[in-house]
Amino acid sequence: MPPCRKLLLFLALAASALLPSSASLTPVRKSPPPTKRQSSTPGQPTKSGVPGTFEIVGNSGASAQQMFLGTSNKIYILDKTEANPLQVGGYPAWGTEIDVSTNDVRAMLVKSNTFCAAGNVLANGSWVNFGGNQAVVWGGITPTGFSQTGGPPYNDADGGKGVRILDPCDDESCDWVDLPAMTTRRWYPTIENLEDGSLIVIGGDEWGGYVNDASQNNPTYEFFPSQGDPIGLNILLNSLPCNLFPLVWLLPSGNLLIQSNWMAEVFDYKNAIEYPLPNIPNAVRVYPASGATAMLPLTPANNWTATIIFCGGTNLEPDQWPDQPGGASWNIAAYPADNSCVKISPDVSSQWVYDDSIPEGRSMGQFIILPDGTLMLLNGAELGTAGYGNDSWAVGMSYADDPVLAPLIYNPNAPARSRFNRNGLQASTVPRMYHSSATLLPDGSVFVSGSNPNPDYDISVKYPTEYRTERFYPSYYSERRPEPVGLPSTLSYGGPSFDIQLTAEDLANTSIGNCSAVVIRTGYSTHSMNMGQRLVELASSYTGNTDGSGVLHVAQMPPNPAIFQPGPALLFVVCGGVPSVGEWIMVGNGEIGQQPISDAGVLPASSLPVSAAGNGTTGGSSPTTSGSGSSGSAGSSSGAPERTPMTAGSLGLSIALGALVLLGASL
Repeated sequence: MPPCRKLLLFLALAASALLPSSASLTPVRKSPPPTKRQSSTPGQPTKSGVPGTFEIVGNSGASAQQMFLGTSNKIYILDKTEANPLQVGGYPAWGTEIDVSTNDVRAMLVKSNTFCAAGNVLANGSWVNFGGNQAVVWGGITPTGFSQTGGPPYNDADGGKGVRILDPCDDESCDWVDLPAMTTRRWYPTIENLEDGSLIVIGGDEWGGYVNDASQNNPTYEFFPSQGDPIGLNILLNSLPCNLFPLVWLLPSGNLLIQSNWMAEVFDYKNAIEYPLPNIPNAVRVYPASGATAMLPLTPANNWTATIIFCGGTNLEPDQWPDQPGGASWNIAAYPADNSCVKISPDVSSQWVYDDSIPEGRSMGQFIILPDGTLMLLNGAELGTAGYGNDSWAVGMSYADDPVLAPLIYNPNAPARSRFNRNGLQASTVPRMYHSSATLLPDGSVFVSGSNPNPDYDISVKYPTEYRTERFYPSYYSERRPEPVGLPSTLSYGGPSFDIQLTAEDLANTSIGNCSAVVIRTGYSTHSMNMGQRLVELASSYTGNTDGSGVLHVAQMPPNPAIFQPGPALLFVVCGGVPSVGEWIMVGNGEIGQQPISDAGVLPASSLPVSAAGNGTTGGSSPTTSGSGSSGSAGSSSGAPERTPMTAGSLGLSIALGALVLLGASL
């Protein structure tokens, strides 16, 4: 369906759905249900790069406060309203589209102020952006009586209740379209995908500020498409002042993990029940402490159990934040960031588990999940927090200093005390401070942009408005990539398996037993988060052939959409730690609504030729995931999440919560 017709359908839905209503969610179709056709065969990366290094590759046009990969070749950026030199319609642009292959930039018209808004992707592939700030003039201020509907100098409207939608395209025909507004203002909200491909919109405040306060708190959640009026959420009432951009993940149980200030909970959003968890140890991880966070790879080896890691942040207590009542105006930009890492697997345990610490304290760090199952940690600073202000102690106006330029690689399956390393990694030359972003690209490199701890465009300060874009090339980048044949363009929840053909050249430096298929959603990047980011390894078995080639037998998605929500994603085949170029696919039926679910297909037993089996017989076993195709795959007991016994009283879910992981397919 052409983008214009698709948007008209969505506008018709949103015009009724966003108004307060008790109507249930109506499925929205982007196109006819996907057919099970094969995708194209991925080749080699078209761009060369030196493994372990950053390369400056272009200019973002608008500073990349928010960023996402919308197609296999297009990145979309949203900034706050400010005096970016790039213009559209005679005014500064705060939205751009970047061509991944050429680094060309297209200015995009955005009508309202998207300052500290947030977004995510629907099951039909449309991206939705929520909230923002008032219309502003030079310096990011709103004079009394200033028009909130447009006009000089920026021609921006009030974005506090804004809802904007984009259907990404490769032909430059798509643009942001405003939908009917939300009923409440949301600045710094969090958006998470749900099992039916809709979105939950959580929290925020009304008018902004470094941290939140009770007078403007928005401690509610709502759904998109709308299911009625916003609903109260206790954790956001009780976790002031640091409850902005709460950290949220959909768990395989179908519940949400929510972490805000020092508090955490499992939230049964279907029944509006909050189950408190113990406070997170050591540090605040949400904005503006802004620790690095991610869900670790979900694999057959860990039974697709969700484990979430939190690293860095700051250890300030609620009354220590500078602009809180009773708080002192002290130099937070000189305060050391935390270096601890903790993780939790809330579907099976309520207990926090300490992981390896990072080498230096870091706020505003960001995890990017790589297709080999490792995570890259980049961006941020050793001192201070996110945010900016006109304080005597600020660095220019930045509330952070001492940028961390050297990245880290985290291997969740490595032995304790060796999971973080930066061996062979060179530092970036570009400080990525507040308002930086990053995303994985289909060729397995990482695109990095942004940094602007200033109220408006400013290149005169220590940490200026940054437009330079970079690529980071992981260790596998220059290796010869597998060129798998037989990749599907869609994945279902359960159903028949499919076969992927790999040549002897694909397997020259490894074996078919070291191959796996992984699906990655790269997420919506802003404020040290990639909302919706996750990796799922598909169950697989294999057949090795005497000529050195092989067949990877791959299951569909597990029959539980809470493990990987419907919508667009990248599919990689990883052999010996080297990923193919990722293929753009659709998970689910391409519609918002209950997803069709089938029983998991039966995989054939794995086998190798007699000469390769090593014992004079064919290698055979029950269908399992191949041994080391990705760092998160089977074959290593150290890859399983650490299990800690449940303690009475800390979580009223007990074993029933874990059981929901298995029952999710039938709910």
